[in-house]
Amino acid sequence: MKRPPVVGALVVLALATLVGALAWRSRGWPLIHDAPLMHYVAWRIGQGAVPYRDLFDMNFPGVYLLHLAALHVFGAGDAGWRLFDLTWLAATSLAAAALAAPWGGLTAAGTGLVFAAYHLAGGAWQTGQRDFLLCPFLLLAALGVARWAERPGERTSLAWGGLALGAGITVKPHAGLFAVGLLVLVAVVARTGHRPLDRRLASDAGASAPRRLAARAAAASVVIFAAAIVVPLLAVAAWLGVVGALPAWYEIVAGYLVPLYSRLGRPERWTFHRWHVWLPIAAGVAVSIGSAIASRRFATRHAVVAIGLGYGVAHFVGQGKGWEYHLYPLAAFAAVALLAEMQRLLDAGRLAAVPLLACIVAAGTMLGAKGVEAADAAWIAAKERRVSAIVAALDGRIAPGDYVQVLDTTDAGIHALLRLHAVQPTRFMYDFHFYHDAQTPMIQRLREEFLAGFDAHPPKFVVLFERGWPTGGYERVNEFPGLRRRLSGYRVDRRRDGYIVYAR
Repeated sequence: MKRPPVVGALVVLALATLVGALAWRSRGWPLIHDAPLMHYVAWRIGQGAVPYRDLFDMNFPGVYLLHLAALHVFGAGDAGWRLFDLTWLAATSLAAAALAAPWGGLTAAGTGLVFAAYHLAGGAWQTGQRDFLLCPFLLLAALGVARWAERPGERTSLAWGGLALGAGITVKPHAGLFAVGLLVLVAVVARTGHRPLDRRLASDAGASAPRRLAARAAAASVVIFAAAIVVPLLAVAAWLGVVGALPAWYEIVAGYLVPLYSRLGRPERWTFHRWHVWLPIAAGVAVSIGSAIASRRFATRHAVVAIGLGYGVAHFVGQGKGWEYHLYPLAAFAAVALLAEMQRLLDAGRLAAVPLLACIVAAGTMLGAKGVEAADAAWIAAKERRVSAIVAALDGRIAPGDYVQVLDTTDAGIHALLRLHAVQPTRFMYDFHFYHDAQTPMIQRLREEFLAGFDAHPPKFVVLFERGWPTGGYERVNEFPGLRRRLSGYRVDRRRDGYIVYAR
């Protein structure tokens, strides 16, 4: 084996330095934005609440289980959340490195570091996003299929790869598309004779035996992988059934999530913060994949990564929201593809190594600039202050049995309830459900349910947040006459920047 050129080691060292600096700057990141919502659901489940039936939320149950584990192991504070995020990031980076390992030690190390830099450059609000939590499951599934294709006598990697992918689907069902792609690949690889055949049996049975054996091998491999994917789905479904959550979950998915929510919040023009960082990444991936094809080294592991890249694009585009964190699956596989050919090109002294290294350096530089900016985001500090102000306003004023209803999306309401350990009189964590598609029977039923819960257990306080989603301000309550009438029976306890506290 040739000694890796010094330039490759220097690139990896520079990436390690970048990751170290970004990780140090992230040490004070708080629990913020979307993550407290799932923490609140997990806390309520731990207190005996039934998901979906007692908490109206569109996320899949695997997210709740992960947050339950995080609360149990790391606690509900900022420091515990920071430790969980770094632990999850380390696991994801190691999974990416393992997928890239056959292409060289420098490639593996660089792959893990690139993904780590991507995450740490995103800022505190990216921590705990479902798409980020999904990444290690996707990478492990890809690794399992790649290892199976390269080790013909083993099918255990198909089993644990399928289990990982099934667990990922419970976090984000969009991963089912990746499952379809990998199932097709498994069938093709097995069918085209990449699996060993029993030559003695083939010679005894005649020319048709190899075809029959190939078909059986393909079927067995697909069945093992598919069955492994199904196991976590059945386990989570059984949990929902045992606790009594399945009917409410089905109603939310079939009656609200698919027909209504999936169309909500689609931007006129898609963009995300510092999208320019994807230009060198995309160029580097093209150089790397193109080099593998040109040198006829494009093997099954490359194909697995290519399917991951395709899925990552579909994952982002298919959700139609244009949110930056929907790019996480694409970033995970792009990190692998970007570095895949680096060590080989450097060892061989190929000219293609120059543009590839330039893309890696440019991506690292832009991620560093993005990370410095994201570390001191003013809106995150403002949201932290808002959470603390609401907690201070209500702390000591809520007796056992008192309820607090927040009318919010992600602006601090549920986070404040998490800190206060307060419960709402209704199952509605957000209020945007009441203001879109208002004439549909589903939204009318949700409005009626909200008002019935409000009347059955009148909250001591109602906190109305100014910013609605995807649009609207305080005036949005005028579109919900029943809520407006009930608020008229409350007095304004305090009015602050971004929210109003009403007291009964």
